[in-house]
Amino acid sequence: MSMESSKQLIKVLCGTAVLALAACASPQKAPATADVAVSRNAVENAVSAGAADLAPQELTVARTKMMRANQALAAKDYKLARELAVQAQADAKLAQSKATSAKANAAADALQQDIRVLREEVERARQP
Repeated sequence: MSMESSKQLIKVLCGTAVLALAACASPQKAPATADVAVSRNAVENAVSAGAADLAPQELTVARTKMMRANQALAAKDYKLARELAVQAQADAKLAQSKATSAKANAAADALQQDIRVLREEVERARQP
């Protein structure tokens, strides 16, 4: 191998290494930004499900983590932003699930009450 081709090979390898390092560093921003957006959507879904009334603590925790994720994103701390966004999303889903569960339980209770009233009416109708 000639000295000139060795130099070219070294340049190509160095260029490849620089590109690989740049590729490793830059994708952090995109996933962090996407994760923050997903967590924001999860919080909005929880609010729509009634979490503000039915799971206020969980919703507050999710909102706080989402706010901190936004701050970390603005500070370009993409790793922290991603971690907080993922946590906020989980907390928001928990809040949404609790709200949905509370609504289902309330509907089941109302249905049980309706069934009890109907049974009482049937019993009264059967009596002479």
